[in-house]
Amino acid sequence: MIWQADFYRRPQQDTSGQVFWHLLIIDSTLNFKYEASCLQSQANSAWVASQIRQAADKLPDIIQVFRPQSLSLIEQAANILGIKIEATRRTAALKKWLEEKQQFTALDKPPPAPLSENLWGDQWRFATLQAGNITEFFSERPIPILETPDFLLPINLGLASTVPVPGMVIYGGRKSMGLARWLQSNRPVALNYIAGAPDGLVLEAGLVDRWIVATFEDEEVTAAAKLYQQRKQQTQGLHFLLVQPDDSGMTYTGFWLLQEV
Repeated sequence: MIWQADFYRRPQQDTSGQVFWHLLIIDSTLNFKYEASCLQSQANSAWVASQIRQAADKLPDIIQVFRPQSLSLIEQAANILGIKIEATRRTAALKKWLEEKQQFTALDKPPPAPLSENLWGDQWRFATLQAGNITEFFSERPIPILETPDFLLPINLGLASTVPVPGMVIYGGRKSMGLARWLQSNRPVALNYIAGAPDGLVLEAGLVDRWIVATFEDEEVTAAAKLYQQRKQQTQGLHFLLVQPDDSGMTYTGFWLLQEV
């Protein structure tokens, strides 16, 4: 069982000037909801743990948290109860509930940081895979690092098998495994084209991290980047990132299914 939770300081004070914190807990189906408030002086992991205990007869296996500011307290509370915490942006049910309560505001994100030179590969290119071939692609090849959650599989998104799913292929050469391990540890979420001077590809990762994966000024590359972004609109934001040593098609290092959040 998986819950999604948020613990945040309410922007409004009450009539006596008291500051309150609010805890929201929900499951992905929106069938289970729990909320509670406390004074700022009570906002600690012990209070959060007590509320999680009260929320339902059965505790969840995992609690997902998207807000960096609430992660530490909820994690401490979950540790008390023996519950695993997953830090993820993919908490659609919780964010929908926050929007309904008019309590959701976009998180502050740092400007994208350049990828370290000791990680960067030899070259990269845009690519596509037909939606119907994606499962076959990674099931028939030995890929050491593979991140393909069920909810992102094209069939579970209802995509037609002939829809081209866009992606990026990085040829990492000798740095291929180092790059793939770095990507896995930073938890890729989405890879977006950003127009600018120069244009670029920015990797959204973790809860709010952003990394510059590539920059370019070539008109042909820019046209390909715009097509890449357009194709994502036809796939419900689904796209992929593939890391391999070279273009021989013989070995693969890492494959991630991604989706804009």
